[in-house]
Amino acid sequence: MLRFGRLVLIGSAALAALAATAQNKVTLSVATGPTTGVYYPLGGGIANVLSKHVPGYAANAETTAGSVANLQLMNQKKSDLALSMADAAWDGFKGQGRFASGAVPVRTLMVAYPNRMHVVTVEGTGINSFADLKGKRVSTGAANSATELMAARVLEAMGLDMEKDIKRERLDPGKSSDAIKDKKLDAYFWVGGIPTAAVTDLGATPGTKLKLIDHADAVEAMNKKYGPLYVKDTIAAKSYPGQEQPNQVATVQNLIIARDDMPVDVAYNIVKTIFDKRDELILVHKEAANFDLKWQTQAASPIPYHPGAIKYFAERGVTLK
Repeated sequence: MLRFGRLVLIGSAALAALAATAQNKVTLSVATGPTTGVYYPLGGGIANVLSKHVPGYAANAETTAGSVANLQLMNQKKSDLALSMADAAWDGFKGQGRFASGAVPVRTLMVAYPNRMHVVTVEGTGINSFADLKGKRVSTGAANSATELMAARVLEAMGLDMEKDIKRERLDPGKSSDAIKDKKLDAYFWVGGIPTAAVTDLGATPGTKLKLIDHADAVEAMNKKYGPLYVKDTIAAKSYPGQEQPNQVATVQNLIIARDDMPVDVAYNIVKTIFDKRDELILVHKEAANFDLKWQTQAASPIPYHPGAIKYFAERGVTLK
């Protein structure tokens, strides 16, 4: 939870003074995702650069089930900033879907990188197309994850009922890959960055031939029902061991979000540090290479930007409302 003695002032002199005064220390909790996904290492990298490069800041990354859980933690004031898929954040902001009990007071700090849906299987399961998932043992993602939310929408758009047409499991990507290796699962959904460690691990397993199932045809129906949140995209061939063909998928943007009551100067310093230290974050995970000013638009983020983020982007020549 965000704690501070007084508002953090911007500028080198103010930051130096902040470093010298212990009572001004800012402590941040960063909600990430499963340890075998991309959110966890990248969120850990963000926590590290904030702690390392902003005097007076101490940030800690927390592993979670993913976007939905992150928004719930923010609503409970247990996390200060988080990674989230745009569709889950939109539901939280609007107070709909999983958040029908009340809207989450959340704002965008920045658009981070595209999150690509993976439908993962291996040779020998009899799954060669999306329709072949019917009757199979399929994980739709961990409970309270954005994978689960988006998997339901993809299945619906492709004409399958999540509760009736598959033998459903609710596992994170690491446990899903392990279950496929043990022949206890036929396929799983995972929405994340490229590469995701759990998918790489499955593809590199001796005697296993990885297969990624096309599903980009779901995008039109998903957008018609849920709004313009998704785009047709491609996971390039050879993104994973044994993946010889490009995979046609549905993609949604990832956001870095904060509560709307985060002080403006704190939000400003977070965004500035992430962009200033992008090269360090790329060493943590290459998806950080997608951190770019060109993605910072109202169209890319369905929820409003935090005033601290707007201030930083204005200094970089990006006008947001």
